[in-house]
Amino acid sequence: MVTDLEDKRQQQVLDRYREAAAEFQTGNVPPLMTGHWLSKKDQVSTDRTWRDVGIALAWLTKHYEANPQYERADGLQAYGSLESKLEYAADVLPRGVDVSWVHYTASKNLLSLSVVCCPNRFHPDIPCPLPPS
Repeated sequence: MVTDLEDKRQQQVLDRYREAAAEFQTGNVPPLMTGHWLSKKDQVSTDRTWRDVGIALAWLTKHYEANPQYERADGLQAYGSLESKLEYAADVLPRGVDVSWVHYTASKNLLSLSVVCCPNRFHPDIPCPLPPS
């Protein structure tokens, strides 16, 4: 009898996993690994697909500047500077390393920006959803 109950529970877990995996592509839950953004078909857009690293950096900068970082009351810097973030991104993107910037904004919202390389160095089995423009 115990085996039947365990089998039923295992089947329920497996069914829920399959349901969640099917919902992932179109759901609003962010992936745990940046390369998995490539599986989210509804996030794909030709205006966010580039071959030129400079255009990707401009996109990051535009959204970063439109959403200023939270400023600490003591005047100390809460996050790295835009310049250091851009320097890092310019170095690693051409080598196929994804970039993610996350910070709290002045309005206490969380901003998350990611540039994901495709084909992805760490997830080569995930196809590029669109050819870059």
